[in-house]
Amino acid sequence: MSGSMGGAIRRYNHLEGEIDAVYHRISLKLGLSDSAAIILYTICNSGDACPLRDICRLSGLSKQTVNSALRRLEADGAVCLEAAGPRSKTVCLTEAGKLLADRTARRIIQAENEIFAAWPQEDVETYLALTERFLSDIRKKADQL
Repeated sequence: MSGSMGGAIRRYNHLEGEIDAVYHRISLKLGLSDSAAIILYTICNSGDACPLRDICRLSGLSKQTVNSALRRLEADGAVCLEAAGPRSKTVCLTEAGKLLADRTARRIIQAENEIFAAWPQEDVETYLALTERFLSDIRKKADQL
């Protein structure tokens, strides 16, 4: 590996870690665990309900972590699970959950939208295209390991 590429991946990993740390800080500031924040965020991106399998896929959290966080959110009255077929469930925000989401996840989404709105559209498209490309390429590499 060339020195410049090694430096690039170190810089990328550092930036990813810093971004994760900021989201962790936001979760704490909003009174949520990281997993609860990610789950509420994922549901909000789908409206007020989201298939459980999509939460697992889109959140990047393990199935066990999702289920543990959902049990806590359910016990707090923020979400309920509804059958969506013989082997699938949908996670729905309750009225209390909608209020919680308004105070937390939707504020995060709003902040992110404001950031992208401040960038030139070309920069947003480039950033997203390169991120998708990296994701696609690292998935291929993961399959080869």
